[in-house]
Amino acid sequence: MKILHIACVACMLWLTGCATTTPSPDEASGSTPTSGSTPPYRSGHTPIIPNGPLKPITAAQAAGGEVASLSAPADLWDRIRRGFAMPDLQNELVQDREQWYATRPDYMQRMTERSSKYLFHIVEELERRGMPTELALLPYIESAFNPQAVSSAKAAGMWQFMPATGNYFDLKQNAFRDDRRDVLASTRAALDYLQKLYNMFGDWHLALAAYNWGEGSVGRAIARNQKLGLGTSYTDLNMPAETRMYVPKLQAVKNIVANPDAFRTELPLIENHPYFQTVDITHDIDVSLVATLAGIREEDFRALNPSFHKPVILAAGTPQILLPWDNAKVFQRNLEARRDGQYASWTVWSVPTTMTVAEAAQRAGMSENDLRNVNNIPPRMLIKAGSALMVPRSAAIREDVSSHLADNGQVAFAPEIVTRRTTVRARKGETVASIARRYQLAAASVADWNDVRATSAFKAGQQVVVYLPVRQGTQARGNSARARSSSATGSSSAGKRPVAAPTRRGGTPSKVKRR
Repeated sequence: MKILHIACVACMLWLTGCATTTPSPDEASGSTPTSGSTPPYRSGHTPIIPNGPLKPITAAQAAGGEVASLSAPADLWDRIRRGFAMPDLQNELVQDREQWYATRPDYMQRMTERSSKYLFHIVEELERRGMPTELALLPYIESAFNPQAVSSAKAAGMWQFMPATGNYFDLKQNAFRDDRRDVLASTRAALDYLQKLYNMFGDWHLALAAYNWGEGSVGRAIARNQKLGLGTSYTDLNMPAETRMYVPKLQAVKNIVANPDAFRTELPLIENHPYFQTVDITHDIDVSLVATLAGIREEDFRALNPSFHKPVILAAGTPQILLPWDNAKVFQRNLEARRDGQYASWTVWSVPTTMTVAEAAQRAGMSENDLRNVNNIPPRMLIKAGSALMVPRSAAIREDVSSHLADNGQVAFAPEIVTRRTTVRARKGETVASIARRYQLAAASVADWNDVRATSAFKAGQQVVVYLPVRQGTQARGNSARARSSSATGSSSAGKRPVAAPTRRGGTPSKVKRR
């Protein structure tokens, strides 16, 4: 029996020796090799392989968050706190912003309640990518979580994308939708952009500065400091006031979320549950009909689908919509039960030639005012050929709008130049044709305005009626004066006539804010 006992002990010692391996240099130093393909988004989450015997976990370690909790988060705020992984910034600018937010409880309440529709999705995406959950709070700084927000520099949506940056990240911007406002698309683009910036700079504070100021600006600021032998961290760089306050604002909101009681702030309850779900659509359908079938208000639908410009959703361009979690099933059930009638009362008309708004409205069978409102047509503009206009859909139209139009439709304008009745004095030997050439007009129009034939000649000093663009009237009178001929502006009782004008794209360049 004693021999058997000794044999068992020897066997156990042998097995223990097999399970013990020599630590690698990385393991001996307590570090873990990093992969070049996966950035270390979460500092402080590197596993440590002990060299010595295992020790019990202390109460302080458990309370300090070094150990993952086995309990589910109480709410979404708790889930966000558990994912904090960015280094904290501590300076007087953070304290200033903490005070600013803490003394505005009504503003904080409105902002956090508005975010309740979108936060769960953002946190899910951040966790899926292994990114710090502080970034879910960034729209508080960018737009106060308002997906319809537009800056003075034309940045739009809750993530505030400029038009060019939105195009770079495949956010469609056309006559029917602006994906910079879309909840899913803009969140995907923003997190792609932030990952790109983190990979460039290797520091979340610098990545955030670049998101606000542009990667080129941050890169040049770092290069300047390196040349001068100065530090290159976020607080070391010389940057605009807006960017200087950017990370302190986010840190202040993070601190309030981490410990709202310390700032006498009450965060509204946000359940750790999806607020919305996606629903497929297979036909063009009116926004009002979607809201009716889902049993929600139209404004609630637009809050979840803020990218839509128009009263109809084009299935070829947007095959999915977002609906509140419980209402999604209601919508699908009611849609399946609806067998008769049209789903969409609007369609898209591609304008064949450049025309006035009045002409387009007449062809579309709607009032000029309605055409302007639904297509956002500014005053004193012609509609250029090829423009995609939203117009009423007759019962005879069976086909939905094509994917090409739904994805690429734009409305382009040309200025409608106003003319004024003007009289000029004919020079010696001038004819209808020479007057027309002098003012770049059609000879037939000059003849018609003066009730003469197109081949007629004028006597020297004879007054000739022409209709000239208003902005060219002064130049025309100046030309006549230099030719020692007087000109006079006649009565405008004949009315103002629109004439063809050099075409250009509508709108004017906006000042560049950032990125």
